[in-house]
Amino acid sequence: FKALTAAWQKTLDWNTLFWGNHDQPRCVSRFGFDRPEYRALSAKMLAACLYFMKGTPYIYQGDELGMTNNGGFRQLSDYRDLESINWFHAYTRAGLTTEAEMFAALGARSRDHARTPMQWDDSANAGFTTGTPWIKVNSNYPKVNAKQEISDPDSVFSYYKKLIRLRHENEIIVYGDYKLLAPEDEALFIYTRMLGTQRLMVLCNFTEKEVSIPAEVTEQIPADAKLLIGNYSKQKEEMLQAYEARVYAYHL
Repeated sequence: FKALTAAWQKTLDWNTLFWGNHDQPRCVSRFGFDRPEYRALSAKMLAACLYFMKGTPYIYQGDELGMTNNGGFRQLSDYRDLESINWFHAYTRAGLTTEAEMFAALGARSRDHARTPMQWDDSANAGFTTGTPWIKVNSNYPKVNAKQEISDPDSVFSYYKKLIRLRHENEIIVYGDYKLLAPEDEALFIYTRMLGTQRLMVLCNFTEKEVSIPAEVTEQIPADAKLLIGNYSKQKEEMLQAYEARVYAYHL
C-alpha cells in the first residue's frame, strides 16, 4: 500500500485521497484497530496519514467519527449485500471453507459495514430513524456518535477539523513535493512534504506496539522543529507509541 501510494504521489499531478467508500469495510477496522482503547487513536492516525498527502481528501460518512465495522453482524440474515451472501453460500457449499471462517471473513471485509446507519446520537437507532432501519445499527452507537464527538475537543471529529484547517492554512500540504521514507518498514508510514525551504515530516505507526523511529528519519528533524499536530498529548523521544501520528514542521 505504501509503495502504491508513493507511486501515485510521484506520478500524478493530483490525486483522490481516501481510505474507504461504500464498497469497502470501515477504515478503522481494516487499517487501524477498532478495539475501544485504540479506535480513536488509530482513526486519528489514519486521518493524519491521508490528509498531509498531495491531492483531494475524501471523508466517507462516519470516518470523521471513527465509525467501525458492525460487531453486531452475527448471522447471515444480518447482512444485506448480495455479494456477501452469495460469497458465503458459494464457498461453504463447495467445501472451500467453513461457516465459521466465512463469518469471520464477512466480519472483516463485507461492504455492509460501511452501509450501516449514520450514528447521529445515543437515542434509539442512533437517531437515524424512528422506524426500523434497513440494516442493523452498529451496537457501539451509544459511545460513538456525532452528538458526543462534536462536543468533545479531543474527539476524532475535532481532530478532523484541525486537519482540514491545517490544509487551508499551509500551502506546503497542497503544493509540496512528496518523498516516502523507510519504504520497507512494515510498521511505520513516514513521508516528507517539501516546498522551497519548508519541510513537513509525517510519522505514523500502524501497529499497537511502540516502534523506534529510524535514525535516517530522526537525523532529518532539527531540534527546533515544531510539532504541528499529534494524537498523543505526550511524545516519546525517538519512539512512536501505539497508532501514534506526529507531524513536524521546520525549515532548512
